[in-house]
Amino acid sequence: MNSPKAKSKPKYRRILLKLSGEALQGPDGYGISPKALDTISDEIAEIHGLGIEFALVIGGGNIFRGVGGPDTSIDRSTGDYMGMLATVINALALQNSLENKGLNTRVQSALEIKQVAEPYIRRRAIRHLEKGRIVIFAAGTGNPFFTTDTAATLRALEIGADLILKATKVDGVYDKDPLKYKDAVKFKELSYMEVLQKELKIMDATAISLSMQSNIPIIVFNLFERDNIRKAILGEDVGTKVRSDKDE
Repeated sequence: MNSPKAKSKPKYRRILLKLSGEALQGPDGYGISPKALDTISDEIAEIHGLGIEFALVIGGGNIFRGVGGPDTSIDRSTGDYMGMLATVINALALQNSLENKGLNTRVQSALEIKQVAEPYIRRRAIRHLEKGRIVIFAAGTGNPFFTTDTAATLRALEIGADLILKATKVDGVYDKDPLKYKDAVKFKELSYMEVLQKELKIMDATAISLSMQSNIPIIVFNLFERDNIRKAILGEDVGTKVRSDKDE
């Protein structure tokens, strides 16, 4: 008898998963944890088996957070470029982990590093996806002053993704930090405008504005709860959905 997983069909055809660099770090709070890599790769392998086209954007905060400031001698542009290089390291680590599980994977970098990654070319990325390869977009947008959240939204729009999955440490969007406040209230759904008006820190304003212009839904969910990615792709009730005011 087939299991419920085997009978389920994805609601979305092509998705983009936004991972923070912190998702890869170990108990020490920095660097790359082999256990974290393996856990994430297992879940990606499972959902890729559903037949969806799957792309990722990964941050670099576990290695270097690309923001300068008055307390550092590193200027903002230089710091952001360093952060972009950190995302390439994470992308290569994730690629290796996925390929160890038999998944065909390509890393495309917005900065040219031809010895280790393809340059980002939109049509080539789409072709990889059509052939069933997982594409990891690294180095953000290739420009300073833009976050990896903005890069994720931009790449999702460029490849024609049906959904952006935003992985976090909590199970959705709250009116205040649920890790600090016990009375924090979770939102089941939000419009893009509500996110901007309430100044909710889901993604930066540029990323939300881009999503609103193209009406691509965002699901914010807890990465560390097993099967959440699969449930979101199957259209089950997971996390918080950000969508147009016109959507039901």
